[in-house]
Amino acid sequence: MSKKLKNKNGNHQLAAKTGGGSAGTNKLFPQLVEKTVTQTRQDIAKWKAALNATKNAETPVYYLLYQLYDYILDDALLSSQIDNRIQDSLGSTFNLSKKGGDIDEELTALWQNSELFNEIIKQIINTRFFGHSLLELDWLQEGKNEPQLVANLIPRTNVIAKKGTFLFDFAEEKGVQYRELPEFGTWLLEFGKAGDIGLLNKAIPHCLFKRFAQSCYSELTEIYGIPPRVYKTDAQDPQAVARGKRMMQDMGSAAWFIIDTTEEFEWAQGVSTNGDVYTNFLSFCDNQNTLLISGAVVGQDTKNGSNAKEQVSQKLLSKLVLADMALVEMYMNTKVMPALARIGIVPADYVFAWEISEDLSTLWNRTIQALAHFDVDPEWIKDKFGIQVTGVKQQQSAMPATLSAAEGFFV
Repeated sequence: MSKKLKNKNGNHQLAAKTGGGSAGTNKLFPQLVEKTVTQTRQDIAKWKAALNATKNAETPVYYLLYQLYDYILDDALLSSQIDNRIQDSLGSTFNLSKKGGDIDEELTALWQNSELFNEIIKQIINTRFFGHSLLELDWLQEGKNEPQLVANLIPRTNVIAKKGTFLFDFAEEKGVQYRELPEFGTWLLEFGKAGDIGLLNKAIPHCLFKRFAQSCYSELTEIYGIPPRVYKTDAQDPQAVARGKRMMQDMGSAAWFIIDTTEEFEWAQGVSTNGDVYTNFLSFCDNQNTLLISGAVVGQDTKNGSNAKEQVSQKLLSKLVLADMALVEMYMNTKVMPALARIGIVPADYVFAWEISEDLSTLWNRTIQALAHFDVDPEWIKDKFGIQVTGVKQQQSAMPATLSAAEGFFV
């Protein structure tokens, strides 16, 4: 049985696999059928078809939509906004403690920067964007090192959460009911609502339109940045045409064509633009996705910003991050911590809690006001603000009452 090991002093160590504490023979992750997926041009019609496939009552299909998610996550702004929001939570400090008891400093330090907890927290937050996450815990042994517990994300393309089905091959219907497996709830952890497709669905049209606008902008740059060259010659003379081709090829990389001396060529008159129509549309698409993920157009996405505007935007983003952290704390205490206790790597009845960050600026002002009326513990000052207090400062002796303020200045 897998159990939590302790050293001679009773200090916590990582659990080691000592027998029956494994996921058994029903491991899902090793049974996945790997498939080569090639990216093709995506458009709104394919998005609508993929969305309708998820709504099929009899045989819902999700892999088409999740492949679209992978496609749009190549967008630099969208992926950076998601990463920023996740990193805000991953960079926060959490504590592990017995319910109603003191914080277990040693166990907290052990798991604070572990890959296991980071991956679990990340995938819980990802339910906001993808709608669902199914994780499988398993022991991983590298070389002669002790086995480490890891969390593997079951590809969302292979999970039909509505039916509770894991598909060995996402393009087929053969699978298993993972919620009926004995490992479910301990080695298999499910997060998010079944059937929820997350926020990324709303980002798809803006990413697709943005790619189209970028393509058009690129063509505009090519045509107007390097105008094509025209060579007029006797098109009936093969030697003249061949000589013209060599000349045009040797002159550079710009587009070129050869026409007869009797032919005319001219550009069709269109809307005169220097690309503003494309830059405005690209900014619109970026702003929509920023609003979707961060709740406001912040920082690098604003052209004419202000300090007040940025502060409001940061507060809106902070509220979303706090909501993410509350979601993580809920799932950690209702699903993850009980599962880890059953596996044997954390004690029973332990809870997960984020460490509440304090506004040190406000706290410092309150401390200064309190010093006028109360004695404050120097050790608390050091721990809270990092200020080494060596003693009480000696007050300067008062000036003789017979001297005025002006006279005292020159004494």
